[in-house]
Amino acid sequence: MTVLDARALNRATLARQLLLERAGMTPLDAIGHLCGLQAQEPQEPFTGLWSRVRAFDPAALDALLTGRHVVRTHLMRRTVHLVTAADALVWRARHDPMLRQRVLGTYRRELEGVDLGELATAARELMADGEPRTMTAIADALTGRWPGPGRRALGEMVVAALVPMVQMPPRGLWGVRAGVRNTPLAAWLGREADAPAAQGADPVGELLVRRYLAAYGPAASADLRAWCGLAGLPAAVAAVRGELISFRDERGRELLDLPDAPRPDPGTPAPVRFLPAFDNAILGYHDRSRIIDDAHRGLSVEGARVVLVDGRVSATWTVEAGAVTVSPLRDLTGSECGEVVEEGGRLAAFLSGGGSDGVRIAR
Repeated sequence: MTVLDARALNRATLARQLLLERAGMTPLDAIGHLCGLQAQEPQEPFTGLWSRVRAFDPAALDALLTGRHVVRTHLMRRTVHLVTAADALVWRARHDPMLRQRVLGTYRRELEGVDLGELATAARELMADGEPRTMTAIADALTGRWPGPGRRALGEMVVAALVPMVQMPPRGLWGVRAGVRNTPLAAWLGREADAPAAQGADPVGELLVRRYLAAYGPAASADLRAWCGLAGLPAAVAAVRGELISFRDERGRELLDLPDAPRPDPGTPAPVRFLPAFDNAILGYHDRSRIIDDAHRGLSVEGARVVLVDGRVSATWTVEAGAVTVSPLRDLTGSECGEVVEEGGRLAAFLSGGGSDGVRIAR
């Protein structure tokens, strides 16, 4: 079985994540290809798309949100993701058990004795008027019937697990600071999410395997689970295994992939790329060594914005008053510094609407 070293995996990841060269596709198609963008920080997807899509215009993403073609919703790993409306409708039921268990993992004691079916019914009745509500307002309306759990536990169980919800615009629009107002997914998109598959069948799980590999492969089953948080996927992997090819990484793990997916030559040059907080390219794996050193792995969950140099996390970046500051994690060569300044200048101009004060590399 062919062994793929870290550099080969790195270049494959960059190609799948649209980071080896900017893609000439629409933002909607890019979001679909990437299986969504992590979006608990509302402005970060704009940088993620700017780094991936040729001539990206923030107004295009605003139009997708207000036009209900993409939605902000709790999905993979119980994290807020920006996904296409079509994917939200198809994927949501497959994620329901995971979402419920993850909320219970935090609030099991508070929610002990609460009939979650009754809570879901009451929440749906509350939201039937179509009026968007904050999580606190939803919890306040339900505490009279369930006074024990507390507002935080009730609100998170309803909004993040029991009732498929959308975080409505203006939350997530370019340059807008807005609180979270929730409305049911069905009310926003005009129909209920697809029903769960019949017992024993898992067509959505099989779809997720294929879609994940297209955007993240070659990857191990553990990487797939780390990305979505779902249990029960080994059966889905087994069901589609005949469509896949296999490799090994340098640790001997089996990696699965789609036969025709891009796996560039490891020597392919990789441009400097600025990634937003919690970017897919890092968080989409259990083993993140293909793109970030173990010593810096913590950055991926701390919300640090990172810079890829030669395809690997080599610096962090911040922006203030139109100026981008880059803090290297290793010594950068003169040519690497030049590339960082050049790409960082373009990013600063994008973020400031053209009124940038440029880039500074911290020493």
